[in-house]
Amino acid sequence: MIRIEISLFLKNVPGELARLTDLFGQAGINIDAITIQDASAYVQNLFEARGKSLKRLASSASYSSMRKDSADFALVRMLTDNPDASVALLKENDYLFDTKEVVALDITNQPGEFAKIAKKFGEEQININYVYGSVSDADGKCLFVFCPEDVASAAAFF
Repeated sequence: MIRIEISLFLKNVPGELARLTDLFGQAGINIDAITIQDASAYVQNLFEARGKSLKRLASSASYSSMRKDSADFALVRMLTDNPDASVALLKENDYLFDTKEVVALDITNQPGEFAKIAKKFGEEQININYVYGSVSDADGKCLFVFCPEDVASAAAFF
């Protein structure tokens, strides 16, 4: 199923995540999936991509500065049960964010199930840029969020 993912940078200080999630809770918006990473890893990936493509998007000094400064922030990606209300809430509270389509799948929590999904992406020649997911008890379902290069094609076979 195609869903809307919200990405934002959050200050990497105690209490910021609580403030963000409290805004959603107070508005009655459920966070269905979330992943948080040190933004310096994100900037490092940009730096490595620049090196591989040999396209200079900024000077080496700029990348070093960005990498140092980005340690002060976390990259948050999430799915909510109401993306339109989530976007309005983030705008109202002056958060800088972006949205994109991703593919969210409920997967049975059994050995090999994730491999079947990954294999299908490969068979369809669709690259996965990143993925994150949840774990439940053995009898439950797990929600996994895939960010493929071609969302429409991926959604067509799930």
